[in-house]
Amino acid sequence: MLSLIIPVYRNEGSIPELLAALQGLRQSLAGGLEVVFVVDGSPDRCHELLQAQLPHTGLDATLVLLTRNFGAFAAVRMGLVHARGDCFAVMAADLQEPPELVLQMQAVLARGEVDVVVAERTLRHDPPWQRWQAQLFWALYRRYVVPEMPPGGVDIFACNRAFRDALLGLAESRSSLIAQIFWLGFRRASVPYVRQARRHGESGWTWRKKIAYLSDSVFAFTDLPVRLLTRAGMLGVAVATVLALAVLVARLLGQIGVPGYAMTLIAILFFGALNLLSLGIVGTYAWRAYENTKQRPQAIALRVQRFESR
Repeated sequence: MLSLIIPVYRNEGSIPELLAALQGLRQSLAGGLEVVFVVDGSPDRCHELLQAQLPHTGLDATLVLLTRNFGAFAAVRMGLVHARGDCFAVMAADLQEPPELVLQMQAVLARGEVDVVVAERTLRHDPPWQRWQAQLFWALYRRYVVPEMPPGGVDIFACNRAFRDALLGLAESRSSLIAQIFWLGFRRASVPYVRQARRHGESGWTWRKKIAYLSDSVFAFTDLPVRLLTRAGMLGVAVATVLALAVLVARLLGQIGVPGYAMTLIAILFFGALNLLSLGIVGTYAWRAYENTKQRPQAIALRVQRFESR
């Protein structure tokens, strides 16, 4: 049986179309389908609509309501915890990823040659400025976090039970679920698809969330800030040495009568800024380490309901 995890946040308008698509998907899957909806503290009526309509769909479903908005990655993790299938897939509730993509990923998994299948975007039917933002974001992500990341990025995936268990074993907070998928290794394959235009509502994937996502990924999966700081420190030492030699030579040649405070002030500002930057980066890593020692759950379910198929 395939367990399909669907995080839900501000998707009230797409619920009827989503349920209809899932009913068609169930008929196409030979091994059965379980759907796990995780309502991630959505402020609209997503939970009420699902609670009212799921008993009449004939779907084997689990409805999980989180106590607040924990984020998409935490919602996916909660869905994987409650899923009971033999293999697992993740799908967006806005239907921008076609439901048929789940069938393609399931078919690849069923061959038994891979443990995880990622869906690779090859084209986006989004407004031009959103496409430009996405291209810039994933280019930075490939350059500084996960070089194996496809150029179009990855949002959804499917995996077997062994990979699911290994993924849930990474109990890190403030991390990236997608980067963890690539970090785990295993046997991996990709399925190309074209991202559809959004039909209902507006995307909550703002630049603020993109920057936070990129920052979490950088600090969790690379020592790039430390390496940049080290290089900046080496450059600062080199520049300070050259300036000191220049001042010494000028002093010996009598070109400087009275030592001024300009160079001293510049040196103080330069190294003071460098020290502040150093403290900020080291403090960020220390905070992340402290966060992981708390062992807090990444999401908390307020209510879990199961709807059996008829």
